[in-house]
Amino acid sequence: MEIADLLKKAKKGNDHAFYLLIKVHRDRLLKVAISYLKNEGEALEALQEVTFRAYKSIKKVKKPEYFSTWITRIMLNYCHDQAKHRKRMTVTDLFEDDNSKEDYEQKIVIEDALAKIDDRSREVIILKYYHDLKIKEIADILGSPESTIKTWLYKGMKSLRKELDEGSGIHV
Repeated sequence: MEIADLLKKAKKGNDHAFYLLIKVHRDRLLKVAISYLKNEGEALEALQEVTFRAYKSIKKVKKPEYFSTWITRIMLNYCHDQAKHRKRMTVTDLFEDDNSKEDYEQKIVIEDALAKIDDRSREVIILKYYHDLKIKEIADILGSPESTIKTWLYKGMKSLRKELDEGSGIHV
């Protein structure tokens, strides 16, 4: 069944249609939550909370093509709130698991460098390079023009390169 059909039914109160919408977006939402919260348990809790919030306000989605953006934005807002509350925002768990000590050390260096750049740029870098989103998708999610996203990405990568060059000798 298509997203548009599921959304239409969910807006009319069809719980199964809403469940199917969440099921389609579950993996993406979990990846976003894990990248911000750094804990699978907290990410699952975030998914639960976001599902509840989306269920309560499903009627606010105007066009089916924006459902994915809408629910991702809810997840990002929830994760930002949690990150502010806990005062931690790292990205070590975004990387593939491997057993190499050198790779682990490199991950730590990159995480530290990312933590030193501004929040907007870090968020754009994470969405672009760790979640493989296109500039347009990021612009939709963050509610900013594509040109602004490109600027944040450019500035963020420049800052990241500077931090890595100064701190570790790693070149991006």
